[in-house]
Amino acid sequence: MAASETHYIALIHKDEASGYGVSFPDVPGVIAVADTLDGAISEAAAALQFAFEDWSGYLPIPRTLDALRGDADFQADAVDAIVAVIRPSYSYYAAAE
Repeated sequence: MAASETHYIALIHKDEASGYGVSFPDVPGVIAVADTLDGAISEAAAALQFAFEDWSGYLPIPRTLDALRGDADFQADAVDAIVAVIRPSYSYYAAAE
């Protein structure tokens, strides 16, 4: 499955003192931040794409939401989070070129 056909579950947290932070349980270390929820979703898609451009080896296999819900770490991280589905954004970088 190509990255453009794959989606990843993301956790979006809103910090009272700042903006929205996005993390991916199946892609550790890839994060995004933005001032708005819409911006966070857009930046998360771009962050995935940017990370995958230089990824060595196979891309991480995304788990289903049901599988993630069975993961104690996900359960703890998901407290007070918005759960979203994010696809890598190829058009984000094409527009910037």
